[in-house]
Amino acid sequence: MWRSFHSATGHAVADKRWTGALTALENPPPLAVGAVGFTDRHDAGRRLAALLARFGDARPVVVGIPRGGVPVAAEVARALGAPLDVALVRKIGAPQNREYGIGALAEEGVLVLNERVVRALGLSGGELRTLVARAEQELEESRVRYRGARPPVELADRTAILIDDGLATGSSARAAVRSLRRRGAARVILAVPVAAPAAADSLSDEADEVVCLRTPADLWAVGQWYQDFRPTEDDEVTALLDEGAATAGPAPAGAGPHLHRLSMPVQPEVSLGGELTVPPGARGVVLFAHGSGSGRLSPRNRAVAGALCDAGLATLLFDLLTRPEAAEPGNVFDISLLASRLAAASTWLRARKDVGSLPLGYFGASTGAAAALDAAAELGGDVGAVVSRGGRVDLAHDLGAVRAPTLLIVGGADRQVLELNREAQRRLSCPSELAIVPGATHLFAEPGAIEQVSRLAAGWFETHLRSV
Repeated sequence: MWRSFHSATGHAVADKRWTGALTALENPPPLAVGAVGFTDRHDAGRRLAALLARFGDARPVVVGIPRGGVPVAAEVARALGAPLDVALVRKIGAPQNREYGIGALAEEGVLVLNERVVRALGLSGGELRTLVARAEQELEESRVRYRGARPPVELADRTAILIDDGLATGSSARAAVRSLRRRGAARVILAVPVAAPAAADSLSDEADEVVCLRTPADLWAVGQWYQDFRPTEDDEVTALLDEGAATAGPAPAGAGPHLHRLSMPVQPEVSLGGELTVPPGARGVVLFAHGSGSGRLSPRNRAVAGALCDAGLATLLFDLLTRPEAAEPGNVFDISLLASRLAAASTWLRARKDVGSLPLGYFGASTGAAAALDAAAELGGDVGAVVSRGGRVDLAHDLGAVRAPTLLIVGGADRQVLELNREAQRRLSCPSELAIVPGATHLFAEPGAIEQVSRLAAGWFETHLRSV
């Protein structure tokens, strides 16, 4: 089968062999050695999308190679209005240096080995099987991490556009192309922002077309062609995949809540991981602010969130701090910082089409309750209700400015915090109630305690978010 190698102008090279440097899409002056070609992966994806616009009517599926290829692919998927998926590939590293690739393993049982390197390293059959088994385990872990229970996008009789952030040797891309064919793709278009000429030429024997923006003769490393080439985090990959999955079509009738794993930009160069769960016909959305030493995986907050979801409310559980920030003891008690993160997440949420117009509520635990009240005071009428669980509401800076109806839930055995909440309630000018869970301590670990918290919170939000 004849396969063409495309330049940045979209014109096929007349011969499958490499024939020289290609003109960039924007036709800029020649780049100096070491010059930056792209601001970041998203910039590269937007530029690549312009070159791939001709595939827009072919019902394409855009497939990114994790992790770095997914942000590039996400921009292409948005531009083409196509669903986004991943091609799961694991590099097989040498025994003494895992960064030195001897091959790659992909879905559908695809194995690509560099036989020359295998022979040069003198690997025995047993050693090779051990390396492949480890790659298989890592591949399965990637599948769970990036797809979860969501099935791969159907590729049968469709055009798959496979995207990475660059090609140096091309072994992972080769395995990915073969995997997509086994998944039933009618055509596979390999598209990258930058590629080594030899890698692009060799891949033209695997893909139906190879499309790239830049093909420098002296490609020492893909990262040299990006101004910002920071590692792509798993949270960003899963967030982009969740957004892209929505393009694959509506959820089937009777479907349960939809889970979106997110990476939310809250400050320049600061993004926070989160999970947005949206039940069918959601009537409101509740953001959770966790306490000190906790995060979005707090089992008590997750239990409450599950109950709210059952009651028809969308929930957003997210980390208020990055991992390095959380390691600094002072940050977990910096209520102003925590409140600013909660307000930024609320603003970000308002821009989403699925939940942006829903009434907004806050659920805060311990120090997170103080942050919730400060954020509610800042956002005013945009916050419809607040619930505090064992909250250190005494740490809030301006209780008198809170307008949202507020429910303070405290354990009956948590005497010090109970007194702090009684005093704080006297300072609130908004509608408020103090609910005491008999016998419960600060963490509500007693049997049935967190269930009582869930019922109280669901009733409060049901009453007050409905009237917003």
